[in-house]
Amino acid sequence: MTAPARQRVVLSLGSNLGDRLDNLQEAVDALFDAPGMEFVALSPVYETAPFAPPGETLPEQGDYLNLVVLADTRLAPETLLERVLNIETSLRRVREVRWGPRTLDIDIVAFGDVTSDDPRLTLPHPRAHERAFVLVPWADVDPDGRLAGHGRVGDLAASAGGGVARRADLTLQPPA
Repeated sequence: MTAPARQRVVLSLGSNLGDRLDNLQEAVDALFDAPGMEFVALSPVYETAPFAPPGETLPEQGDYLNLVVLADTRLAPETLLERVLNIETSLRRVREVRWGPRTLDIDIVAFGDVTSDDPRLTLPHPRAHERAFVLVPWADVDPDGRLAGHGRVGDLAASAGGGVARRADLTLQPPA
């Protein structure tokens, strides 16, 4: 049996409850604690206002810290999803209120050239092209990356609008 092909994955992480920076650092470390993921890049940290699509109710909550992680993996997309969900659970992520505050949110934005319309894991992430809090950090570490069906990440970030502020005073350590 042959091993699955190596894929470049793009993960978007956010936190707006508790020690936001510590939550993000714990998540980055946990992503690479188990075999199957090879670290590539970690974006700077950004601060953003909470987001909900037009017509959705946004509960009152604090601002998010956001970043993007690039990694290479031979894991199957479903296996990576399970890892992500387990990390969210370990950091006390609660899914009670749609668009509500979170100790941690990890989205699989892109998984190589894999496309999927499975409701459990839609790839690429169906709204990534609209979200400056994903595109701007991603463009920092991979401006020539491509979001399938939408184009070059650097171009998408440039047209994504504002609402994200780079926090040069906050840094995370790459996984050991």
